[in-house]
Amino acid sequence: MMHAQTIADPGEEIKISFGYNFTDDSGEDSDGIDNCHGIKLHRANNSFSCLSGAALSGNATLANTNICNGLFGAEILPALDSPTSFRRIPSSQSFSRLDLLSSSLQSNLSILSCSPSSPSALHDDESFSWRPTSAPRSEGFLNATEFKIAGGAAGEDRVQAVCSEENGSLFCGIYDGFNGRDAADFLAGTLYETIGNYLNLLDWEMEQESGKLSNHLGFCGTLHDAVQDDRSSIKVKDTSGNVNQGSYVDCSSKVEKSCDSFKVKVLKSLELALLQAENDFLHMVEQEMDDRPDLVSIGCCVLVVFLHGKNMYVLNLGDSRAVLATHSDVLNISKDEVLQAVQLTISHNVEDESERTRLLKDHPDDPSTIVAGKVKGRLKVTRALGVGYLKKKTMNDALMGILRIRNLISPPYVSVQPHMTVHEISSSDQFVVLGSDGLFDFFSNDEVVKLVHSYILCHPSGDPAKYLVEQLVMRAADCAGFSMEELMSIPAGRRRKYHDDITVIVIILGMNKRTSKASTYQ
Repeated sequence: MMHAQTIADPGEEIKISFGYNFTDDSGEDSDGIDNCHGIKLHRANNSFSCLSGAALSGNATLANTNICNGLFGAEILPALDSPTSFRRIPSSQSFSRLDLLSSSLQSNLSILSCSPSSPSALHDDESFSWRPTSAPRSEGFLNATEFKIAGGAAGEDRVQAVCSEENGSLFCGIYDGFNGRDAADFLAGTLYETIGNYLNLLDWEMEQESGKLSNHLGFCGTLHDAVQDDRSSIKVKDTSGNVNQGSYVDCSSKVEKSCDSFKVKVLKSLELALLQAENDFLHMVEQEMDDRPDLVSIGCCVLVVFLHGKNMYVLNLGDSRAVLATHSDVLNISKDEVLQAVQLTISHNVEDESERTRLLKDHPDDPSTIVAGKVKGRLKVTRALGVGYLKKKTMNDALMGILRIRNLISPPYVSVQPHMTVHEISSSDQFVVLGSDGLFDFFSNDEVVKLVHSYILCHPSGDPAKYLVEQLVMRAADCAGFSMEELMSIPAGRRRKYHDDITVIVIILGMNKRTSKASTYQ
């Protein structure tokens, strides 16, 4: 239960509200192993102690999950969704549904195993699209004894969190759909496993290089241990270009070089998984667009955060954000110190000067690349999964009348190339807030960090994600001249006039177990 709520609950509209508390306090490290570079590495405790997630609909959307012969709506998503709490699932039982999806994809999308993972990004190396299915699956992250999962849909948004206590890992995904929820549904049903396949492949390749095959560690062993070395760091820049938490290592040491190289490989695996998802989704759209031409306009922004040991890997595509709250002076941390907000992502939209410049440079012969502040007059984001009619002429031709873009001169106009970074979590880092753009329509990065920090200080066992959503509803109501109750009485769809879909995850970073208790929100 939440303690000492200070405002009224908006009611039954917040249908997604879940929490998680890491309960493994053994602090025992596993035996060290030699990685592929001969470096003795050890397992480390997880670097988060708890998290909470919440989501609120602004849009009204049909649950169009008939893609892939209705398999998503009937089999995949019901097995994965858990909107009000984390639930334990034995891995052998849980993702067998995804095995069914794999079989369906093999039959319905027969060319996926030999087609490039992205029309624009992987044409130089087509082997990436089939290697995850050809490499042996290691007994690793996805094949752990059990894990915990939570998430669900709010309007066109989808949120997903997967925890593995066996290796202290956490996967969080926010999929902000637009023009429909099909792309977000597709990602919720496939991206986690696709990422796991590529990471397991990386683990397998490391074992092959070292000549030392592990019989039991797999992804949660070799990969887990390899990311723990304290001597490496990757440069992380905020939006002002300032370096956060160190810079590139000197690279005079082979140890540092190998660990930095490994982190880059993990990021590359995340990227390849996203590109594979893009290819899979667009191919499925091509198969079904004669019956459902609306599919060609449906897309999704993607935010993925993967915590493993001390490393936090971040991938974003579109305008969702990950904002880190950290102390500027680790030597003089006080309870009342103002935390610094560091944005770990880049907002991919036409308002960003670098994105606008890139887009115009990529289409020098098209004077209507940006019209009325939108890509081809249709879309504010410059990078997204799906939205095939802005990427392929054949998909644009599937649209009728005014829906079709008449001057699609040089597609693709929307990129699927993500922004990626890895941040090594330190004792000065307090928490990270993940949010769809609906959150940042009303709050700046600094305001988000201040709200969460003040709430946690007053309610250490409370639900900061739900609190953020409540604060946003209050502000949206105030801007509209309504009371909170009046705004929440407006049905989703009509309420989109006042606020977008809102999805929030707050992850408490607990390197030193600063937050030892957290509630599970039912």
